[in-house]
Amino acid sequence: MQQSNTYIIVFSAVLTIVLGGLLSLANQGLKPMQQKSVELDTKKKILSAVTDLQEKKGDEIIDLYGQTIESVVVNIDGEILEKDKDGNPLIAENIDIAKNYKMAPEERLYPVFKYHQAGNKEAVEAYIFPIYGKGLWGPIWGFIALETDLNTVKGVSFDHKSETPGLGARITTAEVSNRYVGKKVYNDGKLASVVMLKGENNAASNLDEHHIDGLSGATLTAKGVNEMLENYFIYYKEYMNKAKTNATEKVALLN
Repeated sequence: MQQSNTYIIVFSAVLTIVLGGLLSLANQGLKPMQQKSVELDTKKKILSAVTDLQEKKGDEIIDLYGQTIESVVVNIDGEILEKDKDGNPLIAENIDIAKNYKMAPEERLYPVFKYHQAGNKEAVEAYIFPIYGKGLWGPIWGFIALETDLNTVKGVSFDHKSETPGLGARITTAEVSNRYVGKKVYNDGKLASVVMLKGENNAASNLDEHHIDGLSGATLTAKGVNEMLENYFIYYKEYMNKAKTNATEKVALLN
């Protein structure tokens, strides 16, 4: 039997409302799981810059993070910020680095994650800084950890949205990230950053404490990584200077 146009319209409207309601309920029900997944992914990437997590999963990673990470938010002048412009508490883990990247550097919020001995916030072992930039096909980002001298690289973890598999996408591999370990950010007090050379299998004589081997067929991705690192070392420079001064003062007091 042929249905009237009114019947079809009403039926479609009811079906849309019912399905929409079910999808909304499903979304609300899954929201806690989604939030935990995002939390786990963020904390895993932060910790990956300073420690091997291959044998840890889920709650183990979250527990380790809670035991070993203290976070603060700073501005480009290196000042620790406790509240935003509206008076709301600032939580480093909630700062959207991609959203901040669209702002002028002096307007951004900069999270800092301090890795310390489990249960002892005073025993800082590394400082971890989020970084963000542009690769060949889209955004690239990650975390770089510096030793307490705020000069020696302890580790890095990179990620990307759409770099070429087997080429630029190799920045996510341990093979590449391990090249940064032990490299120096400063040279005689001046920012030198850590530069990925053009091409791969460069001569050992060219791989000094400020340079690492490059990526075959991924010159533009390497360039993006280099610019990202240099930019964020500049953005965090004032905070690092203040942290060095504070550390020196603490040592003087102890002596």
